[in-house]
Amino acid sequence: MTSASLAPSETLAIPTIPLKAVVPWLLFAAAMVGVLYFLILDQGAMSIVPGNFLHEFAHDGRHLFGFPCH
Repeated sequence: MTSASLAPSETLAIPTIPLKAVVPWLLFAAAMVGVLYFLILDQGAMSIVPGNFLHEFAHDGRHLFGFPCH
């Protein structure tokens, strides 16, 4: 149904998404951002965890995804 075929008295209902349906996806997205940060972006300069532990822990995975770290 197009807007041109609606009579002036008819309205379109905008569907709403309940918050309970969105929260799991937001948690999943936040977890993925965290994983990508630790695996790809953390080079030690702005590291949340001090030292070289995370760099060495994610070293092979970083190369597997094609991100240089040397």
